[in-house]
Amino acid sequence: MKKTYVVIGLGKFGSTVASKLYELGNEVLAIDTSEENVQRIENHVTYAVVGDARDEEVLRSLGVRNYDCAVLAIGTDLATSVIVTLNLKELGVPQILCKATDEVQKRALEKVGADRVVIPEREMGIKLAQGLSSSSILDYIELSNDCGIVEIPVPEIWMGKTIRELNIRAKYGVNVIAVRHDGEISVAPGGEYKMAEENVLVVLGKNDQLSKLKK
Repeated sequence: MKKTYVVIGLGKFGSTVASKLYELGNEVLAIDTSEENVQRIENHVTYAVVGDARDEEVLRSLGVRNYDCAVLAIGTDLATSVIVTLNLKELGVPQILCKATDEVQKRALEKVGADRVVIPEREMGIKLAQGLSSSSILDYIELSNDCGIVEIPVPEIWMGKTIRELNIRAKYGVNVIAVRHDGEISVAPGGEYKMAEENVLVVLGKNDQLSKLKK
């Protein structure tokens, strides 16, 4: 379903988010105080506007209140991020996602009403570490700060046993949501599914549980 987004701040992070959202078929309004940044993105979003989001009237005139989600990607200036977040809350934007540079900024933005605050460098570092920490991991998808999906080869001690015999959910606290085998995928395999050497498991769980499983 097509959604509407306003992206405020068109540095590297904001521009990437805005253009990708547009590429995925959504309506995207991009705002920045820099005319150069706006010109760079204007062919990759629905609308691109030069404006100061610290001014609530600017946001009001652009109809920001009618958008489903606002992505605030201003960067290092915490004061500006706080002011813009408060403006967005005042206008009644349903969902506000903010970029922060560290935990101090993250906590401050959460306190003034941001629905979600991301620290891109840290989250990318976590994802990279997940991939490097074990040679057995094939792929990792982060769903939240503490939860994700991994693909792993079947552990040797599991081979020849069924999901029910292994009692995976009770013992490891994770769920096998799919199994890949010879180019085919079995979604939500039942308890009688027997593990084979060529299987690749798609597993959902909390990051600490996934880490234990990989070991």
